[in-house]
Amino acid sequence: MTLAVFDKIISDRGSRYAVSGGSARSREDVQALLAELKRNKRFAKATHNTWAAMLGGEAVRDDDGESGAAQIIQQMLERAGLDNHVIVVTRWYGGKHLGGDRFRHVVDAVRHYLAQADLSAGA
Repeated sequence: MTLAVFDKIISDRGSRYAVSGGSARSREDVQALLAELKRNKRFAKATHNTWAAMLGGEAVRDDDGESGAAQIIQQMLERAGLDNHVIVVTRWYGGKHLGGDRFRHVVDAVRHYLAQADLSAGA
């Protein structure tokens, strides 16, 4: 399992975003990728590590307190036809509420991941 991390891709009113992901065939793979990500203290201390995965056609997700964000990631995974894969959008809260813009940032982060990650290996 290889974890691709794209850090500091979006900044808005103090909040900062990163996006990560990798191939995952089970919930255990997802947990292992999350554990690998959180070995970096910066990610472990993030306000939210929201993720979604498609595992053999089954959607699995966790908002991690960023209500509704995991569903957006899941929908984008489904549209991309990306099975056996997990995408994590990380947010460090900057002190100001972003309202609906936070969903736009989740979409932009996932788009960045899909455009930048080498999905030819194991996807």
